[in-house]
Amino acid sequence: MAGVFWYGGQWMTEEPKLTGPMDHAFWLGSVIFDGGRSIKGVAPDLDRHSARCVESARKMLMKPTMTAQQIEELCREGIRRMGPEATLYVRPMFFVRKGLGAARPDADSTDFVLAIYDSPLPGFTGFSACLAPFRRPAPDQAPTDAKASALYPNGARATAWAVERGFENAVICDAIGNVAEFASANLMFAKDGVVITPIPNGTFLNGITRQRVLALLREAGVPVEERTVRPEELETADEIFSTGNYAKVQPCTNYGGRALQPGPFARKARELYFDWAEANWRILPKAG
Repeated sequence: MAGVFWYGGQWMTEEPKLTGPMDHAFWLGSVIFDGGRSIKGVAPDLDRHSARCVESARKMLMKPTMTAQQIEELCREGIRRMGPEATLYVRPMFFVRKGLGAARPDADSTDFVLAIYDSPLPGFTGFSACLAPFRRPAPDQAPTDAKASALYPNGARATAWAVERGFENAVICDAIGNVAEFASANLMFAKDGVVITPIPNGTFLNGITRQRVLALLREAGVPVEERTVRPEELETADEIFSTGNYAKVQPCTNYGGRALQPGPFARKARELYFDWAEANWRILPKAG
C-alpha cells in the first residue's frame, strides 16, 4: 500500500513507529482520528474533516497540537505528493503519550500524526446487511460526540456477527432500540418517495458526508425526513443506502435476506455528491 506519513515535522514514505506499552494511547485508547478522501485530486469537505479532528481531540480531553487550518494544509500537501491519479484515504490523528493517575490522559502529552494512503473507492455495487443485537451507547456512557477510536470495536463486533450469518454489514440500534446507523456508515432509506434517516440523538456521529448528502438532496427538491426510525421500517423500505466517508454513497442490495435494487434516491444522492465535489473541492488539476 503506497502512502505518505507526516510526523514530528517530517514527511516519510514508511510508517512511523510511534507507541509503546507504557503510552496512554496504547494502553487505554486515548486516540482519535478523522477520515477524509481524495479521489483523483478531489478532496470533499477537507476543511470540515480537519476541524472535526481538532474538536474530537478536545472532547477526548486532549490538547490539540495542530489547528484545523494547519491540518488541512498538511493534508493538501500530502495529497499533492501522492499525485493527481491517486484515490486516497486521508487520516489525521491525535493521541496521548502519558496518563495522570490510573486513566486520565495528560493533555500536555498530546501528539499528532497524519497518514495518507492508497484506498480505492468501492464501486456502486451494493452490500448486504442485517439487524445486529449490539447497540450504540448513550452520550453518558461513552464519548459519542468524538470520532474516538475506542467507539469502533463495538461496530466491529456487530459486523463480525453479521458476517457469521452471511451478511456484509450490520444495522445497529441506539440504547433504547431505535435505528442508529450501519456499523460503518450512516443509514438512509426511502419509502413512498421520501428519503428518511435517523435523527442525530447523540448516540452516533452526524457524519460529514451524511450532512452533505442531506443538504444536496433538499436543494434538489427531494423530500427528506430526519426522525426516529424503528427497526421494522427497514423491512418494508423501498430502498436502503449508506453514506460515509469511505464509500460515500452505497446501496444496500439485501437487507435481512430481502433483495433490494439500487434505487433512484441512492443514485441521485451519489450523482449529486460527486458533481458537487468536483465543482467545489478539486485541489489538483486533472491528470493529462
